[in-house]
Amino acid sequence: MSEENKSTRLLVAAIEARDAASFLKHADNLHYADLAEVYEGLSQEARDFFADQLDTEQFAEVITDLPDTLVEETISRLDVDEQREILDQVSDDDRVDLLQDVSEGTREKLLDLVEPDDIEVTKNLLKYDENTAGGRMTTHFGSIHAHMSVKESLDHLRSSSDETESFARVYVIDDKDKLCGFVRFRDLAFNSWETKITEIMRPVKRFILASADQEDAAQIVSKYDLFVLPVVDEQHRILGIITHDDVVEILEEESTEDMEKMAGFSGEGSEESYLNTRTMVHFRRRFPWLFGLALLAIASGVVMIKFEGVLNSLFILSLFLPMVVAAGGNTGGQASTMIIRAMALGELNQSSLARVAWKELRLGLMLGSLLGICMAIITVTIVPMFDVHMPPEVGFGKFAVAVAVALAVQITTSTLVGSLLPLGAKAAKIDPALIAAPAITTIVDVSGLVIYFFVAKAIIGL
Repeated sequence: MSEENKSTRLLVAAIEARDAASFLKHADNLHYADLAEVYEGLSQEARDFFADQLDTEQFAEVITDLPDTLVEETISRLDVDEQREILDQVSDDDRVDLLQDVSEGTREKLLDLVEPDDIEVTKNLLKYDENTAGGRMTTHFGSIHAHMSVKESLDHLRSSSDETESFARVYVIDDKDKLCGFVRFRDLAFNSWETKITEIMRPVKRFILASADQEDAAQIVSKYDLFVLPVVDEQHRILGIITHDDVVEILEEESTEDMEKMAGFSGEGSEESYLNTRTMVHFRRRFPWLFGLALLAIASGVVMIKFEGVLNSLFILSLFLPMVVAAGGNTGGQASTMIIRAMALGELNQSSLARVAWKELRLGLMLGSLLGICMAIITVTIVPMFDVHMPPEVGFGKFAVAVAVALAVQITTSTLVGSLLPLGAKAAKIDPALIAAPAITTIVDVSGLVIYFFVAKAIIGL
């Protein structure tokens, strides 16, 4: 058992026994993220004990790592002085995150408790949506003026060293706070004190607007392997930075959101763990999509009724029907997954539609033709061994051609549908993940039935 797991187990035991001394001893051995995880799984009475024993500075860190659904409930159980101290202890970006996680009424009350020195920057950050670069940035970054020398720069940075998030990049600004360049901390350490910053600063090649989507910021940091990413306004004034830990959180949130949407979940995702999320929350998020897809699937029944005569005249068609339909769902799901991944990595956009269509058309024809040939061989060589009745006027050869053509057409169209729907959704301002697995599978199920029966009717002459 790891030390963290052992300390966590002992901490929970101390909470259950309401042993304050043991609780504090083991809490000191745990990271605030581990403490937040423990807090999330406690009963309300145990949470009150937890909050009463932990000092405000530590509890402030715990609150910043709690799921958004627990933040308001936790803060509301503190008295006004404790709330004020919590808001004072956390960094500017964490304070804004907390305020964005609570209701509007609670937010107004908490804003009145923010210290005068912090209120202006807090309100400025609240102007940005929580899913934008401005909403995720921290304002605690190292900055110096272009006219400074190395010595003046170090003296300036020393005064704010306790609050600065990262000195990996120290940004150079002019008198209007516009971003001019950056220096590394080692540039300051290994140059003479008289050296002017303009002589050693480097140009900033990568930055992002505060209004840009947070996922764009994460992609830039990941693609160019950046330590930090400066966030600027339309006048190119630096407002803050996106750090590596911000990127990890953003990517986790975005990937979770995409996975849930691809699985057919509706509504906002919960940051609470699976076991701590209420059953009714799971129910509300799953039912709408399941109901909608169930209604759409009725179309399959309508197609079956429409072609009932074809199926009755040659019942062996039912043998290959599930295979043709499933092949479409599988290939459509594969295509959509690849396209959504490429879009998430910034490799594709709406202008790529024609190239994607041509590429997937060729790929669908190749896959469909090969699978069709394989199924035709199986039809004429293996199926007769099972003493399957086949009308003489049809024969296994003609039937095999019908199956092969239907399969090739189904796979080709499903590949196109699966690849183009996400791009079309993006153009229509809809999250591409919503158009993925469940929706595509249902759509190509219906199209597969239509294709199969039309091809069979045309080739076999039913």
